[in-house]
Amino acid sequence: MSGSTPDPRTIETYVQSIRGRFEDRLGHMVEIPTVSMDPAHKPDIERGAQAAATLLRECGATSAEVVPTSGNPVVVGDFRTGASHPTLTVYNHMDVQPAQEPEWKQEPFRFRKEDGRYYGRGSTDDKGPGITALFAAKYAAENGVPLNIRFVWELEEEIGSPHFEEFIKKRLPSLKTDSVLVSDTIWLSADKPAIPYGLRGLKPARLLLRTGGKDAHSGLTGGAARNPIGELAAVISKLYDAKTGKVFIPGFYKDVLKPTVHELKSFKASGFNLKKFQAAHELKSLRTTNPLDVMLRIWASPTFEVHGIAGGYQGPGVKTVVPPWAEAKVSMRLVPDQDPKKVFGLLKAAVKKINKDVEVIEESGLEPYSGPFTGRYADAAREAVQFGFGTTPAFIREGGSIGAVVTMQRHLKAPIMCIGLSLPEHGYHAPNENYDWGQASGGIKTFVAYFAKVAGMK
Repeated sequence: MSGSTPDPRTIETYVQSIRGRFEDRLGHMVEIPTVSMDPAHKPDIERGAQAAATLLRECGATSAEVVPTSGNPVVVGDFRTGASHPTLTVYNHMDVQPAQEPEWKQEPFRFRKEDGRYYGRGSTDDKGPGITALFAAKYAAENGVPLNIRFVWELEEEIGSPHFEEFIKKRLPSLKTDSVLVSDTIWLSADKPAIPYGLRGLKPARLLLRTGGKDAHSGLTGGAARNPIGELAAVISKLYDAKTGKVFIPGFYKDVLKPTVHELKSFKASGFNLKKFQAAHELKSLRTTNPLDVMLRIWASPTFEVHGIAGGYQGPGVKTVVPPWAEAKVSMRLVPDQDPKKVFGLLKAAVKKINKDVEVIEESGLEPYSGPFTGRYADAAREAVQFGFGTTPAFIREGGSIGAVVTMQRHLKAPIMCIGLSLPEHGYHAPNENYDWGQASGGIKTFVAYFAKVAGMK
């Protein structure tokens, strides 16, 4: 089957035969709350890593191990078919976001099936796509595809992959590969697959202001006491225009690499639909209704966002106190050629100029990624998606960030393709996150076809 298209009838029979096992394995993994952001879930991370290694072995991996790091472990599994065969590395992550939103209609870590849809935190980000790729590798190995397939499943992606580079450096000789496949990205819509060749970087920070030692009665101190929540709001309003999104941090746009004419043409031809985008994310209104402007804003432009403001009384009604502290959680999505450290320095300088008492606390950042969207791997990805879903994919940039991709690009020095399976309505990082059998079954076919095509490359 090397270099050829798999027989549709044979692969269809396989896909239908393993549906029950796929659902069982996905359910087991989803019910392990591998929340990397919360130290209280450290035992769950370890349990999830061991379960992932067991799953790899059950599906026929010739080896599977849990590799420790200074932080959370990385799970590595290999399907070895021959020393002379090319090697493809498949990257996914098995850690998940917290699930504390009140809008959940079920327990977030209790797996639920309903009409071919699978609910639970991590179902689409990224356990579902990862297990989809695994069942495709199982088929490829059992049907003689001459390709060594290595799985690398991380457990720190949701916190910026702080120890992934340590893992790569430590195991670099054994991680040599001819190419990399990442399945942690999102389609444009349910009827338009997308292959991102670029990802935005990320630089989060916390703005902390302390102006007192305890809550103070506003009737006794209001008007004289400083209000940290109000002051932080004033700082934020001077950092960016909330209505337009324009960032006022001096030097923020200086290093931005603008999209090429070829990229703009690809964006316009992508099939992006403004109404579907708005509906999928349940957005009541947008800052702009120009489709190209929206595409540029979410794929190719840097941003400043406010994710939360803490401080003061948060219970029902109004408690009339002046709080002693306030904190704002902010982030900046970055594009080529912006550097996270440099941008943080710009933010810190801008905040100090506005209010010298605000402490600017740095959080770990991610560099932006830019890769090719032409060439033989891109052609193979396009043809594989066409085989799996009967639709030609669009090559776009994506607004999200995957730190491990930049690390693999830097150290593995191999071509990277992003073939994701998640849909906007699946709810990345949102309540009621879900995945579905249509994406899983089409994904298995897509990955099998891609494996066959990559196996034929010399």
